[in-house]
Amino acid sequence: MSAQSRADLATAGRIVVKVGSSSISGEASWRIPMIVQALATAHRRGVEVILVSSGAIATGIPVLDLDSRPTDLATQQAAAAVGQNLLVFRYQEALRPFRIVAGQVLLTTGDLENATSRSNARRAMDRMLALGVLPIVNENDTVATQEIRFGDNDRLAALVAQLLHADALVLLSDVDSLYTKPPTDPDARPIDTVAPDADLAGLEFGASVVNSVGTGGAATKVSAARMAAASGIGVMVTSADLIGKALEGAAIGTWFAPAVTA
Repeated sequence: MSAQSRADLATAGRIVVKVGSSSISGEASWRIPMIVQALATAHRRGVEVILVSSGAIATGIPVLDLDSRPTDLATQQAAAAVGQNLLVFRYQEALRPFRIVAGQVLLTTGDLENATSRSNARRAMDRMLALGVLPIVNENDTVATQEIRFGDNDRLAALVAQLLHADALVLLSDVDSLYTKPPTDPDARPIDTVAPDADLAGLEFGASVVNSVGTGGAATKVSAARMAAASGIGVMVTSADLIGKALEGAAIGTWFAPAVTA
């Protein structure tokens, strides 16, 4: 049943979790085992978990001895091809002690816009979940172009949550919640709950690019959260460091209450 409040995350049957590049790449790669432990704990109590993970390009950059994120499409695609392989390996190694198998799912916008491929993706992931597999979803950066991109994995996560009729969506960030202004502003205040019809026009969520490896930010999370909530899926936005508490239904982060749907 769809999560109507934070507390319902503790008993939700199917949850999509999204983590960004900045939370798991480079010096932040130590978080992968921590995130996996929280996912495994939820998995052990019967939750079907789908992980949407950015980080392919960022993971491939140091392997290819690149000084920074490439700006040309071909090198981005090459970095993604190398990095995606290593990224999934790191997740699988962290999952091994919990006897959970990871399954890689790479999607493009065309896959979710075409009825046949959309149905195939849903059927494949439904079967993976029935087999106890943890799907790890990412945009297929090796074949995607600027014209056919999701734009960011927050949006992809919302679309996957809709596709799989998830009970909840958890968007992990670098900060503990959304704020009325950039968190560095002394006047910034945490946002506890966002109602389906809330007017957010007066709030300042900042630019979409937050660092040299990630392409998300507060604005993209708000957009994705509102899209999912409008379709009846409750959304939690919080820090990657608080994933364990989030999946336990703790009173943290920013909660986007789901709209009532027919």
